[in-house]
Order: sequence, then structure tokens, then C-alpha cells
Amino acid sequence: MPQDVKIAPSILSADFARLGEEVRAVDQAGADYIHIDVMDGHFVPNLTFGTPVIKAIRSYTDKPFDVHLMIAPAAPYLAEFADAGADYITVHAEADVHLHRNLQVIKGLGKRAGVSLNPSTPASAVESVLDDVDMILVMSVNPGFGGQSFIQSQLSKIKKIKQMIGDRSIELEVDGGIKVANIAAAAKAGADVFVTGSAIFSGDDYQATIAALRNAIK
Repeated sequence: MPQDVKIAPSILSADFARLGEEVRAVDQAGADYIHIDVMDGHFVPNLTFGTPVIKAIRSYTDKPFDVHLMIAPAAPYLAEFADAGADYITVHAEADVHLHRNLQVIKGLGKRAGVSLNPSTPASAVESVLDDVDMILVMSVNPGFGGQSFIQSQLSKIKKIKQMIGDRSIELEVDGGIKVANIAAAAKAGADVFVTGSAIFSGDDYQATIAALRNAIK
């Protein structure tokens, strides 16, 4: 059971008309990270937001911006997202040919480097970069839209990656369909950072929901 559990509300499910206020609200409600899903309508079938929006909301919180790039290619935009205020920059293993180079660039920009895997991508895809990442993100839904149901087969992938990580200082994040009813299973499998959007933003009491998520793991 992870000792240092982190909750990362995904602003993909927030009220876009009040985005800065929503970021401040989940910060005050106990969020550890602010998860930002960047989608390009090409790598995934949706368009969300880019660096101008990230810059605009950066002043609303001091919490780390956990920026998940669901874009292909990602390489040309890494510096732009770093400049916009990202603290973590996560790229997909499937999105660019040169994954290792992307991770090196992110670290060279002074940011924490992450790699994400789609549901059909095996755990082995990260084996060669384990010494180059700060975070591994397992997608437990097919990326592109919020509100999907958790894909149960991803629990075994989380377990495999946790074993591969060993004693390395790598955060293991899970994103997709996380809610009070299933967060404990993901934690038991080895995840320690939990992205959740609909479960938090669909309710009125963000603090109560974040607390319920933490308590479900305990």
C-alpha cells in the first residue's frame, strides 16, 4: 500500500468558464497536483487546451502542474509547455519515435519527466527508460474523453510496472475512471498518484470527495 498517496484532479472535467476558480477550489480542497490533459484532435479524438490556458491559470495555485501531453508529435512543444508553467511533462510512449530523447529534453528544461501508456500498450514499453523517468502514467481508459469506465485489465499492468520500478524513485500514476469505489484496487496494485476528474468535479463538495478518495485507500 503506497504511503504517500497523491490526488491529482483533472481539470478536463472542470467548468471551463470558471477554470481559474476551479483550480483554486481543488487546491484549497486538498489536491496534491493539478492534472492538465492536453489533446490535439489527432493523437486522441478530442481537442482541449494548450499553453495559453496553462499560463492563464498558473497564478491560481502553487501546486504542481501535472501536464499530460496527448499529442503527436510532442517533441516540438516540450519547451513551450515548460515555459507555460508545467512542473511535470508526460509524453506518450506511442506518440514519438524518440521517447528517450524527449525525456532527456524535459529533464534538460528542469522539469520532471513522465511517460504514459495507452491501455493496449504493454508494460515492457517503459523498461528501457526506467532510469530516465520521474513518473509513469498508466491510462485506465482509452485517452480522449473524461467520464469513461475503468478498464480492469490495467490493474495487472500497474502491478507489473510497480515490480519493474523496484527501489527507483518513480511515481506510478493511474488515470481514467478513478472513483471512491475502485481507487483502493488501483492503490493495492501499486499506484500512488491518482488522476480523477468526473468523480471530483461532478459534485459540489470537492474537499469531501478528495477526502473520501484518500479514506477509501486507507
